Amino acid sequence: MSPLDWIIAAVFVGGFAALALYLKRYTRSVADFLAANRCAGRYLLTVAEGASGVGAITLIAQFEVYYHAGFVPAFWMLMLLPSALIISLSGWVIYRYRQTRAMTLAQFFEMRYSRSFRVFAGSIGFLSGILNYGIFPAVTARFFIHFLGMPDAFLFLGLEWSTYVVMLIGLIGSALVITLAGGQVVIMITDFLQGQLINIVLLVLLLYVALAVNWSDLATTLLASPAGQSKVNPFNAGEVRDFNVWYYLIGLFGAFYGTMAWQGSQAYNASAKSAHEARMGKVLSQWRSAVTAMLPLFLPAAALVILNHADYAEIGSAVGAQLEAIADPQTRNQLTTPLVIRALLPVGLMGLFVVVMLSAAISTDNTYLHSWGSIFVQDVVMPLRKKPLSPRAHLLLLRASIVGVAVFAFFFSLLFRQTQYILLFFAITGSIFLGGAGSVIIGGLYWKRGTTAGAWSAMITGAVLSLGGVAIKQIDPGFFLNGQQMFFVAMVASGMVYVVVSLLGRRTFDLDRMLHRGAYAEPGVPEPARGLRALRPGPEFTRGDRALYYLTVGWSLSFFTAFVVITVWNLVAPLSDSWWMGFWRVFIFVGLCKGIIVTVWFTIGGGLDLRELLRTLRLARRDASDDGSVRHPPATS
Repeated sequence: MSPLDWIIAAVFVGGFAALALYLKRYTRSVADFLAANRCAGRYLLTVAEGASGVGAITLIAQFEVYYHAGFVPAFWMLMLLPSALIISLSGWVIYRYRQTRAMTLAQFFEMRYSRSFRVFAGSIGFLSGILNYGIFPAVTARFFIHFLGMPDAFLFLGLEWSTYVVMLIGLIGSALVITLAGGQVVIMITDFLQGQLINIVLLVLLLYVALAVNWSDLATTLLASPAGQSKVNPFNAGEVRDFNVWYYLIGLFGAFYGTMAWQGSQAYNASAKSAHEARMGKVLSQWRSAVTAMLPLFLPAAALVILNHADYAEIGSAVGAQLEAIADPQTRNQLTTPLVIRALLPVGLMGLFVVVMLSAAISTDNTYLHSWGSIFVQDVVMPLRKKPLSPRAHLLLLRASIVGVAVFAFFFSLLFRQTQYILLFFAITGSIFLGGAGSVIIGGLYWKRGTTAGAWSAMITGAVLSLGGVAIKQIDPGFFLNGQQMFFVAMVASGMVYVVVSLLGRRTFDLDRMLHRGAYAEPGVPEPARGLRALRPGPEFTRGDRALYYLTVGWSLSFFTAFVVITVWNLVAPLSDSWWMGFWRVFIFVGLCKGIIVTVWFTIGGGLDLRELLRTLRLARRDASDDGSVRHPPATS
């Protein structure tokens, strides 16, 4: 990189570190540290949570997928729109969870099942989470080393230092500073600012690459794929392994089954200032990925052109030589698109791209460090104590646990051997907890017949099957089931076990008491709609809320309708690959326009929410007892 690029990156790192230290003054209680004292508005919430999910490793994983499969996965993702729409608009799981007033998922488990199950589930969630997070620093460190052209080692103070080790320390340390400074308050504010920065820079980057790579060259390259492995026609891509239609069908099932189960960003589930604001945040989440969804779709296609088209032979040959020098095939797959992009970007834009990747890395790392460190304290340590800790001791323990997660991630990144695509690794390690948690959450919130024995059985089933899958992939990377398929087996088996064991128990649970409704409802708080009526706006919706609601429904259903029409049309009269290239051109153009509008819209809304959050935190009276503890026994009958 040029000196200007390094200055841009240094200003970003220093600026956000200073901001984190300034914002720590707003964290004055355990509730502040864990859930921003439940003061977040919808725009701040959705942008910050979105940024926490767009990690550098996520972008690299998506680069890997789209380089392998072309535009095809984006078509199958349209199939998921109804699920995302129903989940967000109905408040599926999140609304009832917010009604419980639990600060963490396992606190809800204690309310619904038992304290011992809370500890067990918290332990499984913690194990699943740190294993899943363990490769984040590794993938990101390798990306920066190769992207910046760094040597494997360097001399400093007369000693030889491993660049990889130093990079790991730098990345984890940067996230740790933000996390320890003020917990969820600082994380949410910095993630919001980083999220908006990511959107703005990515828009500029997309426009630049679109002008640098001719569309006709793109079409020529993509249309040259062998039969059965098309990168533009979803119905001629049946021989593409791993990321075909079955991957997304399993994802469709998992979207409902695992709603809110993954705890990588668990603090955001409790940070909204009301259940309605949490629901509206989920509605807005249908828009927030407008920019970040376009980048991994288009950039890998551009990389394919650079590496395979004769008009770009000079750049392609140079990048190809760099890729050949990378011995590990998984690392080579992950770095193909980033190294091509590096060859294209001019001075200044290169530094901004590095800032984007740093922002993406830090925003995800700090959220994961906070989540897994908090879960260990809140859901494993605290329930085992007979006496509550003082707020000061509680905060100290939370920070110590977060440091422990960071240390684990450092050593895991040093020692673990990655043998499959990043997204498949995510699926199998995540399913250690998600495999059983989905049935436990849904059954606990919606089924009064769900029992503690059923919950134990489901969690054990999911964990055993998934841990076995991780071990098998380490021993035999070519095992016939990939991570996503193993995840599906764990979900189905755990759900069946939960239902059967619960029915055998013949017990019922008082859901009204846990959800603060019926005889337990607070005066003046309207009863939430149930069943299909939950899909319609309720009395708590303002006129603006209703307009946003119906706009979101219309936009998502229009794309899903296009998916259905094109699918049926193709089955009757197969569409040509040239037609599909035209489709993708329009798809990318519409997505780019949407990204510009959403970036401006969310910047304004999020800015207003941020001002309100700081005002509320400055004036709020803290409750020392609000520390995530359950102070009454579960209500059973």
